[in-house]
Amino acid sequence: MEVKDPKLPFEAALTKLESIVESMESGDVPLADLLAKFEEGSKLLKVCEARLKDAELKIEQIKKAKDGASFTKFDTEHGV
Repeated sequence: MEVKDPKLPFEAALTKLESIVESMESGDVPLADLLAKFEEGSKLLKVCEARLKDAELKIEQIKKAKDGASFTKFDTEHGV
């Protein structure tokens, strides 16, 4: 399982990350695989953090324009 898609949805990235953590916590992962899982988990964590930051920015934009008169297009294509 590799993180190839930088546009991976938050939910999918989180599910994969949780799966990796569970397998690492089980203690059944050989040391050689542990490093690869840790690296993949780190990449998935960055994807999740980027999606959460995007959501936070969107919420802030909505709050600032709560009168509904000045919404601007939200760009989610910033390349993670």
